[in-house]
Amino acid sequence: MAEAENRNTHKVYEKGTIGEVQIADEVVAIIAGLAATEVEGVDSMAGNITNGLVSKLGMKNLSKGVKVEVTEEHVSVDLSLNIKYGYSIPSVSEKVQDKVKSAIENMTGLNVLDVNIRIAGVNMEEDQ
Repeated sequence: MAEAENRNTHKVYEKGTIGEVQIADEVVAIIAGLAATEVEGVDSMAGNITNGLVSKLGMKNLSKGVKVEVTEEHVSVDLSLNIKYGYSIPSVSEKVQDKVKSAIENMTGLNVLDVNIRIAGVNMEEDQ
């Protein structure tokens, strides 16, 4: 996929600094993926690995199931999630939206306009 090879970056400027900071779109996507999978009730990113395998396969895989659009100082995020059976979809979705928005804004200084969630599946298995 040519789109995956295209690494967009966003410059973050601060007054009084000696240089510029650039944040790649993929970094924003990884932040969103990590924040989303930390919410109780989220099983995994759709088409992605579970949290237990993250350390073995690397953080780059967390950007799967995440689409970010960065324009100037605004970010729009689309997430595809698998949730665990028995959890309220609206409740889990709201928690994910809040956590993703907060994580991106705190770590990058960018303003998150919206966090759109698509529930791709429900995991019926219980983790033991």
